[in-house]
Amino acid sequence: MVDEVLFVCHANMCRSPMAEYIARRLLAAHPVTVASAGTDAVDGTPMHPYAIDVAAGTGADPTGFRARKLRPEHLTAATVVLTATRRQRSLCTALAPEVLHRTFTLRQFARLAAAAEPPTDPAGRPLRAAVEAAARARGRLQPAAPGADDLRDPIGGTPADFRRCAEEIEQSIRPVLALIGTAG
Repeated sequence: MVDEVLFVCHANMCRSPMAEYIARRLLAAHPVTVASAGTDAVDGTPMHPYAIDVAAGTGADPTGFRARKLRPEHLTAATVVLTATRRQRSLCTALAPEVLHRTFTLRQFARLAAAAEPPTDPAGRPLRAAVEAAARARGRLQPAAPGADDLRDPIGGTPADFRRCAEEIEQSIRPVLALIGTAG
């Protein structure tokens, strides 16, 4: 069984698709699939041109990417749901309350992954083991400042704003990748 990381942002045109392509590159050696969706996405909308440039930098061809509206089944199928903001995290858990324990903002999950103890029994599912380890770390960390968990939306910004957002996404995925590595 393959585990799935689901990235969620507002329109599924900038942050979550950039995260999807960055994570695919970084997690390529692991038995993990990566997808994205938007809480307010319009199905079929193309990715923002600056986000396409960032995603193309991963070595993939993102020109065929199309946004998809977040649905409960996307959430329940995912091993972990990583949102761009606290508001989107709340919307996800309201849409599918059963995913509460495995839904985080990306930046929150990065902090938890960095503080987590290595999983002791990954049972061939390193992502699931990493999510459980990060969730256990939740009770040991002080809450972050309100804005610390949100990933700024680069929409309306320059190509440099999109690159900065992508760098922040990659920095946030690296501790997750390290934790998955300890699990399998």
